[in-house]
Amino acid sequence: MTILRLDHVQLAMPEGGEDKARTFYAGLLGLQEVAKPANLAGRGGCWFARGDVRVHLGVAKDFIAATKAHPAFVVDDLSGLLKRLETAGCPVVEDEPLEGYDRFYVNDPFGNRIEMMQPLEP
Repeated sequence: MTILRLDHVQLAMPEGGEDKARTFYAGLLGLQEVAKPANLAGRGGCWFARGDVRVHLGVAKDFIAATKAHPAFVVDDLSGLLKRLETAGCPVVEDEPLEGYDRFYVNDPFGNRIEMMQPLEP
C-alpha cells in the first residue's frame, strides 16, 4: 500500500458560519466554492478548491478551533496576500524562519490556524 496524495484538508467551523467562510476562503484567499455532494449538503459547511488544493469546512456541534494543527498553503505572492489580509482586518503572525521559505500565520474567521508560505528565490 502506498499513499498517493492528499485529497483535501477538513477544518471545523461553528454552525451558521458559511458566509464568514466564503468571505475568507473565497474572497480573501481566492479559492472557489465547490458544491458539496447532495448527500452531504444537509450537514452544513462548505467546500473550496483551486487546482489540487481542496479545503472542506465542516460544522462541528461542539466547535473548537485548531490553534496548533494547521494546513500550510504555498502562495505565489506572500506580500500581496499579507496586505490583503491586513486590510481586511485579519491579524497575521510571523514565526521563526523556515529554511527556504517566507511565511506567516493567519487565523480563519473561526480561529483555525492557517500557514501561508512562499518559496525563497534561489
